[in-house]
Amino acid sequence: MSNPAEAAANPVVAVGDVRFGNALPMVLIAGPCALESREHAFDTAAALKDIAARVGLGFVYKTSFDKANRTSARSNRGIGLDHALPIFAEIRAKLAVPVLTDVHETHQCAPVAEVVDVLQIPAFLCRQTDLLVAAGRTGRPVNVKKGQWMQAEAMAGAIDKVRRAGGADVAVTERGTFFGYGDLVVDMRNFGRLRAATGAPVIFDATHAVQQPGQGAGGASGGQREHIPPLLAAAAVAGADGFFLETHPEPARALSDAATQWPLDRLDDLLGRTLDLWARAHD
Repeated sequence: MSNPAEAAANPVVAVGDVRFGNALPMVLIAGPCALESREHAFDTAAALKDIAARVGLGFVYKTSFDKANRTSARSNRGIGLDHALPIFAEIRAKLAVPVLTDVHETHQCAPVAEVVDVLQIPAFLCRQTDLLVAAGRTGRPVNVKKGQWMQAEAMAGAIDKVRRAGGADVAVTERGTFFGYGDLVVDMRNFGRLRAATGAPVIFDATHAVQQPGQGAGGASGGQREHIPPLLAAAAVAGADGFFLETHPEPARALSDAATQWPLDRLDDLLGRTLDLWARAHD
């Protein structure tokens, strides 16, 4: 953009051919919470690519090789870095879709950046300076999730750490605020506040926003999936620049976040209704 003031008000992040920005069409980041197997990852990524094309959304595939912040030590953490890297590389090459995954430790950033398009900083780690710097140094786009305890303006420091390390393309994700009574609450004002404070596109994580930490069976997190549609609708109207949705062909059998992942066979309808509202808000 030629106008600096306009650029600050409408920041853009490029992920291959997909571009996130408030003045641009809505973009979808979606996939299963955990990378369960090569076959499961390919099947889900291919289905999501088709859905995104049908509804007219730019698409980035998301899944995690390690769920390092599970509530219980007994919970499944995923297939691990070494097994995941070749799967990420193959999905990018064969399906031609950008890939996003979480990093939890500094040593993971460089090898992950070789095979994915976006490094994501989990909400619990959004103030970890060394991790933010290591992600920024890779030169890959970085998506930083807002900590559940953080006010919007406090995320400016996290985004600045990535940029000072060389990360030019940075987005920030709203996923609700935790007040200590087992629920997350989404403040719809935060989309504008985050954009103003960070100068970064703002994504809405609708599935983690309905999470209920520690309230599921066996000490795992619970959730209220039925609240995803109204929260997505509100975020579309309130000014989110992209949607983040964890989705699974059989959520009840998911290895992580079974209570909050959206059923894959219901995603078409959900996205269609949400995009109708987004289009009206942007007329």
